[in-house]
Amino acid sequence: MAEVEVAGIRFTVREDLRYTDTDEWVRIEDGVATVGITDYAQKKLRDIVSVELPEERAYKRGEVAAVVESIKATGEVYAPLDGEVVEVNERLLDEPELVNADPYGDGWIFKMKPSNPAQVEDLLSPEAYIESVKRREGA
Repeated sequence: MAEVEVAGIRFTVREDLRYTDTDEWVRIEDGVATVGITDYAQKKLRDIVSVELPEERAYKRGEVAAVVESIKATGEVYAPLDGEVVEVNERLLDEPELVNADPYGDGWIFKMKPSNPAQVEDLLSPEAYIESVKRREGA
């Protein structure tokens, strides 16, 4: 686990996850991808007040799957891979603040079964994700 600071925002990047340029994290276990938003993303959004969970259906990589709303802004959560959403974190309906409190744990948003597992190779390493954040922040 790495603590990083970019443009005055301190955030954690986990070494055991893969990432997207749009601030999703992905954990692959037993052929299922668990997806959430990164610590960096939840800190940018601040106090999350609701999560619109995805439907359990097929999504294309890059398609909006969920929406996270904070007191500051609304953020779209994109499907990081082609595949079918097979489970959603219904706890977030009553406890959206879990995304802030534990973005890499209890704050996960959905699980999907990738239809093209090779796409996992296109996801960012922790180091590449940090570089992506730095580019976006002009750091």
